Amino acid sequence: QVELVESGGDSVQAGGSLRLACTASGPTAIPSCMAWFRQTPGKEREGVAAVYTGDGTAHYADSVMGRFTISQDNAKNTVYLVMNSLKPEDTGMYYCAATSLCTGPTILENDYTYWGQGTQVTVSS
Repeated sequence: QVELVESGGDSVQAGGSLRLACTASGPTAIPSCMAWFRQTPGKEREGVAAVYTGDGTAHYADSVMGRFTISQDNAKNTVYLVMNSLKPEDTGMYYCAATSLCTGPTILENDYTYWGQGTQVTVSS
């Protein structure tokens, strides 16, 4: 069993930056793939960024490419999502997800087994 705990959500002005963190506890090593998803009321949850922790390969949604960066600290079983140039449409509940059944970074929701409780990001114009 893997427990994921997110932190770092906040309210910011458009153009600002935030760094989210997700720490995995339970396993002896960081899960093979970890990712960030987001959801706003009335919309489906969408994948934002993912990292294959074996080699650091990352994958991003087109909507965040060039603005968001996912990184990992294997010693701390933690992944980070640095979000720059934030826009009001980035507002949402951000969830961390993890799986050890992957061979590369994926932002498909069904690929993930473990989920955190979420951290709220609000970007005002």
